[in-house]
Amino acid sequence: MSKKYIPNLKEKYMCGKQKTYFKKRLMNWKKEIIESNSNNRYLNEVDQEISASDIVDQASSQTEKTVEMRTLNRKRKLLSKIDKAIDKIKNNTYGYCEETGDPIGVKRLIARPIATLSIEAQEKHERNEKIFADN
Repeated sequence: MSKKYIPNLKEKYMCGKQKTYFKKRLMNWKKEIIESNSNNRYLNEVDQEISASDIVDQASSQTEKTVEMRTLNRKRKLLSKIDKAIDKIKNNTYGYCEETGDPIGVKRLIARPIATLSIEAQEKHERNEKIFADN
């Protein structure tokens, strides 16, 4: 398989080539996240060594740390979703909507490889969230 391969609609849905393509994308994405987390940890350790004596600097530093923690939590959740998607590839359920069982679609998976709902199911889910949020 060449590096230029992109799944298309002419192929059988979730054929071997497509599964390999998505698994490779997910593995690379996971690797990037882990590497960026390692870099952040190193920068935080260096930052810890430079302690701020000014109260404003301390407050600013605390705010930055809160934002970093939120980002790390998001990345942790994203890693979990990537792992689940890789597991789905292994057990041949990747690419199918968790609610309807219908194919999610190649274009949607290229845009969001961790998608678990078809566009229709996602839109329905978002409409329901909005209805509950408005009440």
